Amino acid sequence: MTSILNVILYILTFLSVYVQVFFFVTFLENRKKIIIRNSKTKLISYPSVTIVVPCWNEEGTVAKTVHSLLDLDYPQDKVKIFLINDGSTDDTKNVIDKFAEIPNIKVFHKENGGKFTALNLGLEKSETDFFGCLDADSFVDPEALVRIMSYFEKDSLTMAVAPAVVVHNPRSIVQFAQQTDYSMGLFFKKMLGFLGAINVTPGPFTIFRKKVFNDLGPYKHAHSTEDMEIAYRMQKHNYKIENCNDAFVYTNTPETIKKLYKQRLRWIYGFLNNTLDYRGVLFRRKYGNFALFTLPMGVISIFSVSYLFGKIVYDVGHFFYFKVLQFKAVGFNFKVSNFNFDPFFINTESFIFLIIVVYSLVMFAILFGRKMAKEKNIFSLNMLYFFPIFGIVAPLWFLKAIYNTILSRKPSWR
Repeated sequence: MTSILNVILYILTFLSVYVQVFFFVTFLENRKKIIIRNSKTKLISYPSVTIVVPCWNEEGTVAKTVHSLLDLDYPQDKVKIFLINDGSTDDTKNVIDKFAEIPNIKVFHKENGGKFTALNLGLEKSETDFFGCLDADSFVDPEALVRIMSYFEKDSLTMAVAPAVVVHNPRSIVQFAQQTDYSMGLFFKKMLGFLGAINVTPGPFTIFRKKVFNDLGPYKHAHSTEDMEIAYRMQKHNYKIENCNDAFVYTNTPETIKKLYKQRLRWIYGFLNNTLDYRGVLFRRKYGNFALFTLPMGVISIFSVSYLFGKIVYDVGHFFYFKVLQFKAVGFNFKVSNFNFDPFFINTESFIFLIIVVYSLVMFAILFGRKMAKEKNIFSLNMLYFFPIFGIVAPLWFLKAIYNTILSRKPSWR
């Protein structure tokens, strides 16, 4: 039994190394294509874009969200802003009504039906060739839209462009951990963009050609992850999705472990269940790296982390169990042996080196992601919060997402 468990451990370790090396090689092949613009971007033409802001109990942030759209470095007569109140029970209605007099803003109120219904109302009312969404707890950089639109101008086959989402004003240890996670995500999402394998078009400010929805239909509920499902649908129909690494969107993140757990549980549950819904694309070459790499490695990563977490818990429990037996047999032994360092006894098994390789490549992804995000200091001690918080809590939401998927239990939104 022990040998079987070790074989599983080695396989999972190999796959972890494979994924990180694959991303690193992708970076080496495409590093010259990563452009981080500091000056203003100019377009040949400025197409009209509809931006929907779905609101549900966002009285504290939605005004700032709207002002960030009004401050975009893009002709305001070309930006149509729809504020859609999805049955809020707080003061959101009154907050967004104050913007109703602005010429390029329209305000809608509807009964609560979920974010996807608010987006579909926006689609129904939209008359522009480009369409996007901005979550009501996020704020866009003034250059974000024009930089995203430059991708559409460059390539007529591009059907959607995802932004670079970064953490807005982190204050708590949990938020600093998420800042590091998002920085790493910037790197990985750009690499997935190079591979044509993006699996989510984030709610904060992904822009689509309206043709996508005309051809493939509106948003779906999709396990409360409609921004993931539409990316799956696009990949299934071979629609090109790009990532604009310097179109910054700043999002508020959970400030407590409990709220972070709920958010990530919903995301992982959505990933597992959308993957089950689209299981027919898995390992089919005609769907490219999305089917051959992103989805399988995502599933493997979830089960790998869950397995390794379970093994650690088992090993720790096993250790203390035998310590209890030892205590019952001989009592406590307070004798401390002299410690002399001898490099001869350093563990040089290949497994240890593989772990070092994995963590080194993860650190590279984090540091380069911070560079892409234009962080003042590429290295910060706040980065170190990521490893204990996500190392301990992430396996819990992975395990819970697997459990909920097996029993068809939907996680709550908040």
